[in-house]
Amino acid sequence: MIEFFEFQLRPRVLYKAGLVDELGHEIAGLGAQRALIVSDQGVARAGLLDRVRAGLQGRIEIAGVFDEVPLNSSVAVVERGAAIAREQRADLIVAVGGGSPIDTAKAMRILLTEGGRLHDYEGYNLLARPLMPMVAIPTTAGTGSEVTAWAVIRDEEARLKLAFSSIYLAPELAILDPEMTRTLPPLLTAATGMDALTHAIEAFVGANASPISDCLALQAIDMISNNLRAATYSGDDLESRGQMLIASSIAGIAFSGGGGSLGIVHALAHAIGGMFEIHHGTANSILLPHGMRFNSVAVPNRFSRIARAMGVNSGGRAEEDVIADGIDAVQSLADDCGLPLRLRDVGVPQDALPTLAEAALGDAAIFTNPRSAPFDEILEVARAAW
Repeated sequence: MIEFFEFQLRPRVLYKAGLVDELGHEIAGLGAQRALIVSDQGVARAGLLDRVRAGLQGRIEIAGVFDEVPLNSSVAVVERGAAIAREQRADLIVAVGGGSPIDTAKAMRILLTEGGRLHDYEGYNLLARPLMPMVAIPTTAGTGSEVTAWAVIRDEEARLKLAFSSIYLAPELAILDPEMTRTLPPLLTAATGMDALTHAIEAFVGANASPISDCLALQAIDMISNNLRAATYSGDDLESRGQMLIASSIAGIAFSGGGGSLGIVHALAHAIGGMFEIHHGTANSILLPHGMRFNSVAVPNRFSRIARAMGVNSGGRAEEDVIADGIDAVQSLADDCGLPLRLRDVGVPQDALPTLAEAALGDAAIFTNPRSAPFDEILEVARAAW
């Protein structure tokens, strides 16, 4: 029997191929005068910022561009971006890129609105009022950051990732334009897609799952399993690109709307990203089958439903066989898309595994894992993935 659940919906989401060209019209209602664009060098080199500027032309003044965001953004980068926004008197942030630029923009808004140190706001619901308005334009289909109430930022000194969660962190507007993902290289398309799949699977089995998040998560799993290969190898296929972009946002809403429902896979991936320059989606992709095996004994019915959403035939078969095939389908998807399957393949040394497990033990994501995960068992999952 369901006794209680919470689910929040934000932001406004718009989808259309070519929608960026109409960006100025869509943000007119936010009442802003000067926009700072936050992005990274890859997006800038691809010419995508030119489209954003053109879409804003005549509707809002562009205060400047901050395109110094790295693969794993840091506290120092957030502080630098916020200082530029203040200098340029920006009253709107337009984030263009993957999870790193979007999370950086979210965190910049904390400093711009509240001041102080970023560390002061780490954790759950420590923001008491709305932040400076923000528009998010994803150029990857993976993090779902454009619709979530979360931001993850690296503390380079501590070699940890800091998690921030508040409904006020969610952007006011998310612009989903599949044309903005067309230039994403195959391996990044695959890695970000597996990140989205991890969001959906962990949301479906996590402690904060609800009937609303269940529907969203299963839909995202179905869409990703049917479209990631085509999006990876046929970059100009706007249908598969669009399906992945929508699925990424759906998965983001699924795990974020209930207050955050992730698990052991994200806890370890955050630890890896804090210690090493490894793409978050790649880390999730490697860890996901092993986290699924660990958790499947706790909620087997949910893992058999995941298997069916992945296209596994379950008719008349033992549940454990269906679950095993579902986990194999996840690993095959990553393999088919050319992603590495072992932590050793991306440069994680074996002697770092205990430190990673210790860091994962204190990560926010571990607290909504469907199965209790003490240090020794987190370490075993990491070793299985190594």
